Amino acid sequence: MSSDLPVLLAAVSVLSGLHMGFQSRRVGWSRIKHKILQPSVVGPAEFERTFRAHQNGVEFYPIFLVLLWTSGIFCNEGLSAFGGLLYIVGREMYFTGYISETKKRLPGFYLGLFVILVLSVMASVGIIKSFLDKYLKIEMFERK
Repeated sequence: MSSDLPVLLAAVSVLSGLHMGFQSRRVGWSRIKHKILQPSVVGPAEFERTFRAHQNGVEFYPIFLVLLWTSGIFCNEGLSAFGGLLYIVGREMYFTGYISETKKRLPGFYLGLFVILVLSVMASVGIIKSFLDKYLKIEMFERK
């Protein structure tokens, strides 16, 4: 097995997938608590906030995974994985905050958005550097 495998990215990806599954389960528990049968998504405000918080996470998830892997492969795996962990923390803050009151979702939202922005910059810089090096033979940073 190669030591070049992106183990940290894989570990954060699996953890984030488990986290998404756990949040999905919490929507199920809210359905049971409020006696909301599928496919209905209308019910008491707490249920609707729980459902919407999860949907928002589902909507951002592909963006997060693409940026996590791209920034990790083209820029820095360790920093990207750390950003991924921060993103998971932010999504949990968002989820639990949103369930109790819509305004309480904002700290988690801002943390997640910040991580998305940082991963975007890392991915972009890494891709540009790799493109210049591979296709134009311009090495931006010397390798030691």
